[in-house]
Amino acid sequence: MTENFIKENNIKYIKNANLKKHNTYRINATCDYLIYPKDKYELLKILKYIKNNELKYMILGNGSNIILSKKHYDGIIIKLDNLNNLERKRNILTIEAGYSLIKLAMETAIMGLSGLEFAGGIPGNVGASIAMNAGAYNNSISEVVDSVEVITDNFELKTLKANELDFKYRDSIFKHKENYIIVSCKLKLKPTKKEKIIDLIKTRSKKRRETQPLDYPSAGSVFRNPEGMHSGELIEKCGLKGYQIGGAKVSEKHANFIINYNNATGEDIIKLIDYIKEKVKEKYNIELVLEQIIVD
Repeated sequence: MTENFIKENNIKYIKNANLKKHNTYRINATCDYLIYPKDKYELLKILKYIKNNELKYMILGNGSNIILSKKHYDGIIIKLDNLNNLERKRNILTIEAGYSLIKLAMETAIMGLSGLEFAGGIPGNVGASIAMNAGAYNNSISEVVDSVEVITDNFELKTLKANELDFKYRDSIFKHKENYIIVSCKLKLKPTKKEKIIDLIKTRSKKRRETQPLDYPSAGSVFRNPEGMHSGELIEKCGLKGYQIGGAKVSEKHANFIINYNNATGEDIIKLIDYIKEKVKEKYNIELVLEQIIVD
């Protein structure tokens, strides 16, 4: 039935797709269908079909903040790779949700537009980055968002202004209204000398290579930083650097990173997360909050 709908509407898809290259942990998992809508209108049609048939689905960006908990996702995964257009009017950019945030950070630097310097090492796409209010170096994407175009749970295309998005630390309205799908956004940046921005991105890139385990698959920071503290420091003080469950390991370079050290499964990573939380709670009475999303 689903395959008939996909074929009748000439939608690009892969059946029983392998997701290993679509998640940055490089977990080996599959899904029923991996679908690539060509634009927001085709996405709208797919979402209506999914809802009318009560099917399980998820929107997947770059897979840089997720943990695939099972070997098979029994549903439809929608990739927004084709929603990747960018338009510029002076210092206002209109960008579709599938656009790479790292690519955008470099391109805006070359344009001489400031505001995304923090994003030079965040491997997500624009839509997902807004949904989780991605950030680094005490900056976040919410600071430059002017408005966001979404598909609502009633299948309407609607524009929401920044003050309607309830941005908080690694949080937004989209974490609580999962049926609101971001299709594009407007970002308001500031003109600055491009050399200054590029130098800052290069300096931070060098620091990232020195302090983060970029030679192994991971999904970035595992836990949010408790107020006034650093999760990595708490984990390190619990003696957990290098601790391993299955193929998942606490990085010896940065304790708030879990790396896929040796063919880790999603189950390995989740068990390690639970163990870290337990030890930090035991020693400091602090409940670490997971920054990554577990996909069942």
